[in-house]
Amino acid sequence: MRRVKEYKKLFKVEKAIDLKELKSTYRGLVKEWHPDKFQDPDKKAEAEEETVKIIDGYHFLVSIAPSTKEKNFEEYTATITQSRVIDYRHKSMLLEVSFADGNTYEYFGVNHKLFHKFHNAKAINNFGKRHIFNSFLYRKAKRTVEMA
Repeated sequence: MRRVKEYKKLFKVEKAIDLKELKSTYRGLVKEWHPDKFQDPDKKAEAEEETVKIIDGYHFLVSIAPSTKEKNFEEYTATITQSRVIDYRHKSMLLEVSFADGNTYEYFGVNHKLFHKFHNAKAINNFGKRHIFNSFLYRKAKRTVEMA
């Protein structure tokens, strides 16, 4: 959740994420911090770091925006209902779950206690459906490449 708050603060997002406003803010920040605007090597290096942060933040916020989630809702529902969990990792308050269909989702705010219940559940898929998959802020992290 810290990452979500940090990026929302960077883009001055206070409520729900509006993609048009986000894109406008993103363009303004990229213009402001473009490395070519700076002659001093230290400032140029700082601008490069800030630009990377801005780009990462933009892509992250787009991935958790309500309209993005709405657009991908059918695929997400199919994944969590029809595909089994094949791998998972928990770090801090982030749970990353990989499914057999190749999709991987990140769930934000999953505490250690709930993770242990998930890990020790007899039916991980059922526990996830009941307590995690539709209860926490999530985003699609990646899709693994299937080998032929």
